[in-house]
Amino acid sequence: MTGGARAEPARGRPVRGRVPARQAGMPDAFTSRVLDAAEAIPPGRVMSYGDIAEYLGEGGPRQVGRVMALWGGGVAWWRGEALRNYLSEGTPMRPAGDGRPGRVDMRRARWDGMS
Repeated sequence: MTGGARAEPARGRPVRGRVPARQAGMPDAFTSRVLDAAEAIPPGRVMSYGDIAEYLGEGGPRQVGRVMALWGGGVAWWRGEALRNYLSEGTPMRPAGDGRPGRVDMRRARWDGMS
């Protein structure tokens, strides 16, 4: 998975975009745990924000999404390039109505953090 634009590094990770003053330093413990979990997802596998929160045993999908929006430039974060990257990694996809790849097949692609 590719990251976004590089700015100031934080704990060895590039930061995406403009960072609020309170975020300009080092990431807090929760942020670090979210980024570590995202980095651990193998190519071709996925976790939803809710999956990551459950895996960590804290926060929720919105908190994980916020971390990814502010700090996710150096980890699994693609935005508009998602489909191309999913296909290059061999991520299982569900076909769209016209036969083209549609959405990620979460049942087949979801990573449980173990295997």
